[in-house]
Amino acid sequence: MTRVSIVGYGRFGKVLHRLLKDDFAITIYDKNQIKVEDGLSPDTAVAKDVQDVYKNNVIFYAVPIESFEQIISEHKKYFEKQHLLIDTLSVKMHPASVLTNHLKGTDVQAILTHPMFGPDSAASSFEGLPIIMNKFLADDASYDLWKTFFQKKNLKVVELSPEEHDKMAANSQGLTHFLGRLLEMYPLQSSAIDTLGTKKLLEVKELTCNDTWQLFSNLQHYNPYTKEMRIRLGDAYDSLYNKLLPAQVNPDYITYGIQGGIGSFNEEAIRHYLKDAKPNEYKIQYLYTTENVMRALHAGEIDRGQFAIHNSLGGMVGESIHAMAAYKFKILEEFAIKISHALMIRKDAEFSQVDTIMAHPQVFAQCKNHLKEKYPGLKLVSGEGDLIDHAVVAKELAAGKLPRGTATMGSKTLAQIYDLKIIENNLQDAKENYTSFLQVARIQKD
Repeated sequence: MTRVSIVGYGRFGKVLHRLLKDDFAITIYDKNQIKVEDGLSPDTAVAKDVQDVYKNNVIFYAVPIESFEQIISEHKKYFEKQHLLIDTLSVKMHPASVLTNHLKGTDVQAILTHPMFGPDSAASSFEGLPIIMNKFLADDASYDLWKTFFQKKNLKVVELSPEEHDKMAANSQGLTHFLGRLLEMYPLQSSAIDTLGTKKLLEVKELTCNDTWQLFSNLQHYNPYTKEMRIRLGDAYDSLYNKLLPAQVNPDYITYGIQGGIGSFNEEAIRHYLKDAKPNEYKIQYLYTTENVMRALHAGEIDRGQFAIHNSLGGMVGESIHAMAAYKFKILEEFAIKISHALMIRKDAEFSQVDTIMAHPQVFAQCKNHLKEKYPGLKLVSGEGDLIDHAVVAKELAAGKLPRGTATMGSKTLAQIYDLKIIENNLQDAKENYTSFLQVARIQKD
């Protein structure tokens, strides 16, 4: 019998062994220990040293994509003129490049293949399963011999260039594996009312996720066309998602969601904006944080979003920058209003009792010098969640839900709304203190 070698005896190495063992004596080499009970045929030998691999003329590589170049680099000192190297990687441009570089100036032959099957799809039979082949660096006789062998094993031989393969594979194998992993993360689970379509999706998830994460990651990173596939898939998802949302939450009026609460500078900003925009009918939702605004916009619960983006003293609004990074949206308008900060406490409290000021981080940034000069002994804190908005702090303070020793800062309008006592007004470090706001909307795609 002609003897061939298989480098790598993982999940696919075992499948390849099963395909070849009835026709060839085989030498197997793997960096991990191979056990006798691993389904080896009587004519299969386990190489104790990598040199034993290259005593045979034909060597198959069933190794991880990411390891291929290192293995070829380490093994090339054993390559001789009579050797034929056959890779089985799921990408083809990468091994073509590796072999071209390392076989340059030698007479070593190489064939590129991609068996389009694995332990699950070939569990019962190889009948009709496809295998991609490319003659690459082999002579006609060697290539025809292996093409004929695969055909006699009832495999469907498809001849493609490495580039043609990777373009097609990105939109077949790459896409399928990506969707399978997506269904796993979803997570898609079987139920008593599964349709045939659902069962097919579960089958895709099972087939793809039975393979290692290493294979999935390598498929996505070593095929230069999978990045474009993922971008197109994301665009298609966004387009389909937005088509399911109404053009307007309520056809009778525009719904604006704003970062602040009642009495906040965000409310002052939206009132300023609406004077110029002059919508026929509108409704304002007070969402307190930029994250809440962006999430509501993405979910189709509001038509427009508004939040602070920059202050002439405090700089960029960190809360907004972080929230914006997680969503896709379009900017409709940027505008600014003048900001003035007042320090206020509960009506039934004395300022001597106050030990803490709770407000938005931007408030402290805009009043940094005055607070340090006038109120150095007070602790400056920003609330969690909705309490980051000083309008919410003012409301909670007035309702007695915050300690009596807490003060807040913001528009003096808050004192009027919640019956708070103003200790001092105009605490911003600069007389001309402006905050810029964004009006945003969802990106609508056909």
